[in-house]
Order: sequence, then C-alpha cells, then structure tokens
Amino acid sequence: MKFYKSKYLILLFLPWLFTHCQKPNFPIEISAEDFHQAQDQLTSVMVHDIFSPPVASRVYVYSNIAAYEILAQKEGNQYITLSGILNDFNGISPIKDSLVNPKLAALIAFIGVGKNLIFSVERISDYLSNLSTQWKKQNLEVYNASNKYAQQVVGEIKLWYDKDNYNQTRTFPKFYVDYDSPSRWQPTPPDYMDGIEPHWSKIRPLVLTSSSQFQPEPPPIFSMEPDSEFYKELMEVYHVVSEIQESESDDERQEIAKFWDCNPYVSTHKGHVMFALKKISPGAHWIGITKIVSRKINADVHTTVAAYTKVSIALADGFISCWDEKYRSNLIRPETIINKVLDEDWYPVLQTPPFPEYTSGHSVVSGAASVILTDLFGDNIAFDDDTELPYDLPIRSYRSFNHAAEEAAISRMYGGIHYRKAIDEGLKQGRDLGEYVSKKLGLQK
Repeated sequence: MKFYKSKYLILLFLPWLFTHCQKPNFPIEISAEDFHQAQDQLTSVMVHDIFSPPVASRVYVYSNIAAYEILAQKEGNQYITLSGILNDFNGISPIKDSLVNPKLAALIAFIGVGKNLIFSVERISDYLSNLSTQWKKQNLEVYNASNKYAQQVVGEIKLWYDKDNYNQTRTFPKFYVDYDSPSRWQPTPPDYMDGIEPHWSKIRPLVLTSSSQFQPEPPPIFSMEPDSEFYKELMEVYHVVSEIQESESDDERQEIAKFWDCNPYVSTHKGHVMFALKKISPGAHWIGITKIVSRKINADVHTTVAAYTKVSIALADGFISCWDEKYRSNLIRPETIINKVLDEDWYPVLQTPPFPEYTSGHSVVSGAASVILTDLFGDNIAFDDDTELPYDLPIRSYRSFNHAAEEAAISRMYGGIHYRKAIDEGLKQGRDLGEYVSKKLGLQK
C-alpha cells in the first residue's frame, strides 16, 4: 500500500519538477540604452558612407518613426500614433501575436529601416546579427515573433517612404550655375563640387503643408555699394574671420566654429595629395544631444524613442524648408566674392559647403531641434555636449537647448561661410518650424 501511495505522489510531483527545473524562460529586456547604441551605430555608418545633411535626416526620420509606431500601440502607453498626422501616412499593422515584444520589435524595425536606407548594408547587418544571436538565446519564440512583426513594419514603412519623391529626384538634372551673375552661387574651393541636393524641396515633408510654408524674408539685395546692407554683412564676415585667423589659437570663436562644423566631407589638399575627413552632419549632432539629455534624465524607452522621433521629424522638415530657400535665393558665398573683389588671399575658418548661402542650414535645424527638445524636457536643462569627442574636439557646455542653438547658428559666421541675415533669419525660420512641428505632432494623449 505504501508503495502505491509513494508511486502516486511521485507521479503528481513529476510535472512540477519538470516545469520548475527547465531552463528559465526569461523575457528579452530592451532598454533605452539599446536605442542610444542603435542610433550611434546608424550615425557611424552614415559618416562612413558620407551622407549629405538632408539625406542623413531622411534616414533618421523613417527609422525612428518605425520604432515609435510600434511602441505607440502598447496598452497604457501615453503616446499616440502618427497615422493621419504625418503626410500620406496611414499607420502600420497592429500587433496580433501575444509573443511579440514591442520594445524588441521596435528596435529591430529601427535597425531594419536604417539598413534599407544606407549604402554599407553589411555594417548594419553585422550589428543586427550579433544582437539577434543574443536575443535568440534568451527566448527564441519571442525573438521569432518580434522579428517577424518588425520585418512586416519595415516593409510597410518602405512602401510609405518610397513615395516621398526621393527616388525621382535622383534622376533630376544638376543645378545650373550662372557664372555671369555676380550675386549667384558658384562652386567653392577646394573641390568646386556641384550644388548638393538642388531638388530637395520636392521631397514630401513630414508635417509641413509645403516646402515653402516657412519661407523667410529674402536676403539683402546684392550690392557692392559701401552703404548697402549686403556690403556691410560681407565686410562683417571678412573682418570677423580675419580677426580670428590673426589671433592666437585659443580664440574661442575658432573653437566654436570647429565644434559646430559638422561637415560630412572635408577635403584637404597638400600638393598633389588629397585626403578627406569624414564627420557627422548637423542633424546627427542634434541626435547626439537628444541622446545626451535622454541619458541625463534617465528617460525610459518610450520617452527616448518619442524624443528621437520628434527631433528627427523637425530635422527632416527643417532641411526641406531650408533647401527650398537656398536654391530659390541662390546667393553667393562670402568666400567667392571676397576672393574676387576684396582679398584673393582670404580664406574661411571652415571649408565652405557645396550649396547656396541663404539661409543657414545649421541655424534652421538647430532652431527647430532646440524648440522640440525644450518642449519635451524643459527650458533650463544644462548639459555637456561631448558629441564631437570622436573628432578630437573638446566638450562644450550649455545652459539650455536654446543656448546651444544660438551658438550653433553664430558658429557659421565665425567659420566664414554665412552672412549675418542667413544666421538670424535661419534661426527664426527653424524656431517657427519647430513650434509648428511640436504642436502638429502633440504625441501625448
């Protein structure tokens, strides 16, 4: 009798023993830091591939929107979908499989969209493969379900961005340079490159009604009369840069100019030898600031992804707005006219970017991004900006996002590549655009 009772107890105990002695079925944990590292990886690949500032903004925005839209579905989440808010965007398919981990799927979708929009696909593929190996070990079922859903979202986002006119603009003619007009932009040294992205205004905006919605005042009328506004602005650039170059190397204006240079491709010529320095774009710098502050306040995954998304939308529309004006006003750069008329030996602190002068792209996107970050995190968040450390530039500290934006804007004067009005009007253009984007998106329920 005791034997049968013991056998019965053993049979009852076996299921418990089996379930409790298996390898624990741990969930796959995804943190805000995982998204910070993914942003850094995407930035690194774009630096390697030498993406122009406008094109880089397009990569950031679609990648972040994919991640955001997945996370916006989570029950109890405070953020709303962007479906019906972004132009021509009808959202993504809902999560139906209970095994899908939204944070994991969002991260995979972010990387997947980014991979589709860059050139060095293998760099992103290797990064994702290494992560996937770890995730599979943690929970294969959850990984498979999340990955399957993420790939579906990647495809849906692709269908949307394929209709933004980017592919069509690849076939449009180069920008015509009017060398006979003294006021029109001309290619600048040392490479005398064609104007970059002359048709960017034809890219579909994210929330703007048109590329010209925030068209700024026109630049000063071109005139070399000493009492004209244009001539005064030209001489201001000439004298400021001359002072910086004649001063000692510790002139902070030179440090500011170099810190905010953010020129993805700077070529250096020494005799018959030419080499290039690759750096981040101005949009990437503000993505970096978003990372710095999100880390500082220990923002959770949802807050972090929402911040990246809102900033990247402002950056993308900022470049569309700015480029619309650049190729409308088509204004000559200081370097060109100073060398022709004033001083053939004068040269700017920074290498002049290959596109027209007005308005300042740095001013526009910095104004827009600073408004978004201020609305998200507040007006008095001080931070140490270490974004340029990989390029051997020291950390700079700021009292607020507006402080950083104002310095980024004036840095273009110190660099010798923009006139005063391009800076002031560009900052206003960006701030007005940023306010509109912030109100349009809302994001929170």
